[in-house]
Amino acid sequence: MVEMCDIDPPYTPDPHRYDGRMGYNRSGRSGLLLPQISLGLWHNFGDNGNYENMRQILRTAFDAGITLFDVANNYGPHYGAAEKNLGKLLKEDFSHHRDELIITTKAGWDMWPGPYGDLGSRKYLMASLDQSLKRLGLDYVDIFYHHRPDPDTPLEETMTALADIVRQGKALYVGISSYGSRDTVKAANMLREMHVPFVINQVSYSIFERWVERDGLLETAENNGIGITAFSPLAQGLLTNRYLNGIPADSRIGRDPRYINKSALTDERLAQIRALNGMAEQRGQTLAEMAIAWLLSHKQVTSVLVGASRPSQVLDDVKSLRNIEFSAEELAKIDEISGVQKN
Repeated sequence: MVEMCDIDPPYTPDPHRYDGRMGYNRSGRSGLLLPQISLGLWHNFGDNGNYENMRQILRTAFDAGITLFDVANNYGPHYGAAEKNLGKLLKEDFSHHRDELIITTKAGWDMWPGPYGDLGSRKYLMASLDQSLKRLGLDYVDIFYHHRPDPDTPLEETMTALADIVRQGKALYVGISSYGSRDTVKAANMLREMHVPFVINQVSYSIFERWVERDGLLETAENNGIGITAFSPLAQGLLTNRYLNGIPADSRIGRDPRYINKSALTDERLAQIRALNGMAEQRGQTLAEMAIAWLLSHKQVTSVLVGASRPSQVLDDVKSLRNIEFSAEELAKIDEISGVQKN
């Protein structure tokens, strides 16, 4: 069960939250501005979390200018728990600031038993969003995503469901997640014909995870007027100083299936991490700060989605915005260290 604490005095956001610490990028060619850093609630907002810690994470994020809180129907544990906790906190702390927030949720992975609680059918997407809105206590979300491609459902059915969700007023914009270039183009064309505001593709992207580059997705997004949100920017913690000297005794590696496995931390990977850490030190940054800044140096990346287990981690991530400029030599060196071959 979530540990409940007495509610603090009413929350008053930092009046200087929009003073320039946080930048806001246009999502593709839409009118929507997203913060350079967004807060994801995949971990640490479920039934096993500390409710007061959740509250302080959200407050810290909003005070720093982070206006996008990202969740999904099955984030937990248990399924739906993160949406429920976010809904409570929105009501308690942010009810007067709803119009300053971008609240996003998704459906596409396993959510409930039977044939109608997974993938990309119209039946699943519409039912899931109705459930999500109840858990969140909202009339609408700002962006509703299809969470992953479904090869067995016609793409037209999935995209038409997203279009009808917008027409029903249950979402202002729609997005997709983990779609490759080919399906992204198809989705964009369909949604454009239906005059639906399709604004974002949320994908895994980091110095160590480059599939979007190999797939040509950055160029595809730019050509189709779509933004990119990068999740797992720290490669599940590898792009931090946590593993410079091996695996700490209290590490979640190997104990929690949501995190990387011990087998990912090879000698070669450790050498790469240490070399990248040396570069970050030369830039006056931590490795995590450099990893986030590197993503934001790509013009197609609208926002970087970070997670946090405590408020201080949010502030550490925001520090990356102090320097998101890289020389051509630095970019080439990062590619060399991470083993990326450029034409």
